[in-house]
Amino acid sequence: MTVSPQDKRAAFRRLHETGCFVLPNPFDVGSAKALQHLGFKAIASTSAGFAWSIGKADNKVTVDEVLDHLAALGSATDIPVNADFEGGFADAPEGVGINVTRAVATGLAGLSIEDSTGDKAKPIYERSLAVARIKAARQAIDATGADVLLTGRCEAFLWGQPDLAFVIDRLTAYAEAGADCLYAPGIKTPEEIEAVVKAVAPKPVNLLIGGSGLSVRQAEELGVRRISVGGSLARVAWAGFMRAAKEMAGQGSFTELAGGYPGGELNKMFG
Repeated sequence: MTVSPQDKRAAFRRLHETGCFVLPNPFDVGSAKALQHLGFKAIASTSAGFAWSIGKADNKVTVDEVLDHLAALGSATDIPVNADFEGGFADAPEGVGINVTRAVATGLAGLSIEDSTGDKAKPIYERSLAVARIKAARQAIDATGADVLLTGRCEAFLWGQPDLAFVIDRLTAYAEAGADCLYAPGIKTPEEIEAVVKAVAPKPVNLLIGGSGLSVRQAEELGVRRISVGGSLARVAWAGFMRAAKEMAGQGSFTELAGGYPGGELNKMFG
């Protein structure tokens, strides 16, 4: 079965209308197909997980590498793909718009633009520039005629600025600039989550959950529409690999290999 990009985009929009859904983050084609096999209704790329899969550090991949990755995820699956498009791979709004146009051409159903600069001295873009970058992404999407869902991200909590008022100001500005969904990775407490949900309502909120945190039901009760896990699945996969590899290298034994997922089951899933 081949699902058109238009149908994937419509399905992705519907997922954001009611309830709360998990948007897991595969790191390659195999993990994307596995998540579809398990019944997830949509997936999202992970900048970190993808970078590690090609032997690079997070935020060190090129826009061309990411576009090829997004195209591969989309062609391998029949469910919507949302792109972790980092900061749009450009500082200037014009550059963001050009790259977003290229991303839409891969067939994705959604993408996010974040406001972190990568500069530890000034980690978050100045407000007017950050808003202009979201507007440029919105305009680029609209110009294609594709109904791609745009997520505006405020990265303040991840960059050592856990100022909820700052985050809410940014997210409401991004909503006004055309973001369809809002996302502040790093917020964790029910009070923080409720405040963000209330501030941007009725637009949906994405919540990042890592190794511990709320359940889907608890997040839904707080008004969250979407849950993603970032690079967590990739880190879990790497954890198993590194444990086994370190045992072989350091001890000359192979006990960790006994915990591997059955090859026959993998063949069935990918067959």
